[in-house]
Amino acid sequence: MTFTQSKLALPLAALFVAFFLSPLAVLVGLSLHAEAAMQTWTIGNYTKFLADRFNLSILWDTLLLGVKATLVCLVFGYPIAWVSARAGPRWQSILLFIVILPIMTSVVVRTFAWIVILGRQGILNQIALGLNLTDEPVRLLFTEVGVVLVLAQVQMPLMVLPILTVMSRIDPNLLDASRALGAGEWRTLWRVTIPLSLPGVIAGCILTYAACVTAFVTQTLIGGARLIYMPLHIYSQAIGANNWPFAAALSVIFMLAVLAIVYALSLLATMSRTHVHA
Repeated sequence: MTFTQSKLALPLAALFVAFFLSPLAVLVGLSLHAEAAMQTWTIGNYTKFLADRFNLSILWDTLLLGVKATLVCLVFGYPIAWVSARAGPRWQSILLFIVILPIMTSVVVRTFAWIVILGRQGILNQIALGLNLTDEPVRLLFTEVGVVLVLAQVQMPLMVLPILTVMSRIDPNLLDASRALGAGEWRTLWRVTIPLSLPGVIAGCILTYAACVTAFVTQTLIGGARLIYMPLHIYSQAIGANNWPFAAALSVIFMLAVLAIVYALSLLATMSRTHVHA
């Protein structure tokens, strides 16, 4: 990087320090104090969390929730990206518009719409009753199944768009060569398309996972008070219990746990690129 480029990067660096590193440093400092006034240093907030199985179970449930929602997004998002990549320009534009349409609506509005859909008199239960799949309405609201379903729908664009971007860059000649050598559509998909699209899959998983585990509005409105995840737990400690140091410690632990998973996925992305180029 030249000196001129370094000077051009200074405003961005200053913005990063002022609005990310500085608040993060305050958060870490607050978590290492016994009171909000930050008079007494202590690691008691961290030991309190690690010694309590209830807190550990909330962290585990939150991380696992992100895995479940990400897998659902991957299962449904990959075929959507594959079809979009193979479609003509007109249909690709239509499919892309359908994919990004949820982003154009507020997450609060979408979540309240899902509350109506998942209710005992909602569309899903009406369909299930009409098809005689169940004798009584199924409880979907305030359950983990409902939370995973809504998270998958809300965050689906974050999975589809990276995969579609990578798939669009795959050389069509590679697919034609695979077919010319006798491979069918499914064999070409498994041996050529999926390996070459792995960087997009991992990028989509990183974005989707990070968004799902931190989705405070969706987790709270769909899960209710019975399902407690880390964002709601942090909020209740800070606002409800007015225990800001412990809430700060929860935030730091949660952030480190999510970053560890994102880092592991990033390593997988690096390995997949190395494998593809090899």
